[in-house]
Amino acid sequence: MSLSPALYLLPATLSDESEPEAVLPAPALATIRGLRDFVVENAKTARRFLAACAHPGPMAGLSMGVLDEHTHPDKVPALLAPLRAGRSIGLLSEAGAPAVADPGALLVAAAHAEGLRVVPVVGPSSILLALMASGLDGQRFRFAGYLPVPATERQAAIRALEARSAQARETQVFIETPYRNAALLADLLATLRPDTRLAVAADLTGQAESIRMATLATWKKNPALPGRRPAIFLVLATPAKGRA
Repeated sequence: MSLSPALYLLPATLSDESEPEAVLPAPALATIRGLRDFVVENAKTARRFLAACAHPGPMAGLSMGVLDEHTHPDKVPALLAPLRAGRSIGLLSEAGAPAVADPGALLVAAAHAEGLRVVPVVGPSSILLALMASGLDGQRFRFAGYLPVPATERQAAIRALEARSAQARETQVFIETPYRNAALLADLLATLRPDTRLAVAADLTGQAESIRMATLATWKKNPALPGRRPAIFLVLATPAKGRA
């Protein structure tokens, strides 16, 4: 496949159990297979994903620039060297859509700063899939990223999100590292009001996928822990005048 020189933003599977052909559109797979230069978070897992996508390889011959949370911003423009030379680059996240809750946004900004072409490629986004399946307000929503780790700060952040949700009638969406899911859910149950609705979508597109939405009062009766799985949390509070 011949690709016009651009920075292609490549979707990845959300679950290691998912076959790429089951969750990625055919044009996305064709784009992935047509690239030889990539910017990734982890070269080892990126090569594993590309092999699963039936990339013609060989894997050892692919260019893999690394952009992760430790990459200094001053080093990011150098990763665009192949594109300046007329070769397309694929930006690949560890899971889902690149540049969303992902360090790849720095590379996209650098490409725009140089007037280079940026092409988003269609594929799964855990945030949008969770919002679609939550039954909460999809007209007005806000992605808050990760909440603070210290319990006191996290509980204050939860109260602030709930207040914003009630005032703006806006769904609040946030994520957590899988091994801290239990602590986050415990704080949500201890902090949110009984009539606030909470949705938790875990392991989206995976074999153990689970999606649940209920009021806090119902969650407290049956917490249904997501376990150490990738999860999206969504909160929609009832406006003050609408509460009993």
